[in-house]
Order: sequence, then C-alpha cells, then structure tokens
Amino acid sequence: MATNPPVGDNQRRGAVRQRSQTETQSGHWVKRDAVTGRFMDMKSDKTPFKGVRKEK
Repeated sequence: MATNPPVGDNQRRGAVRQRSQTETQSGHWVKRDAVTGRFMDMKSDKTPFKGVRKEK
C-alpha cells in the first residue's frame, strides 16, 4: 500500500499497488485486487478512487 507521511495532510505519496479499478455500466467505480481478481469495494458517489490505476 501507499505511505502517507506526514500524517494528517490528506495527501497520498505514491500509487496504491496491486489494485485496479473499473467503471461499471451504472457509472459506479469498483476496486479490484490485481493478484486474485476479486472485487473489493464499490463507490456510491460515482467518482473514481484516488491513487488507484484504471483498467481499460
């Protein structure tokens, strides 16, 4: 995972590793584990996850 020092500044330093995200037909973004291929999390506000690469 990415490290976020200094704590509390609300910024990520580096990318989230071994994760990807894809957009569903309904417009929601789903985060997927790149190793197992399992879906992990879905955002309800239809905005992409920060720092996670997008699948094509």
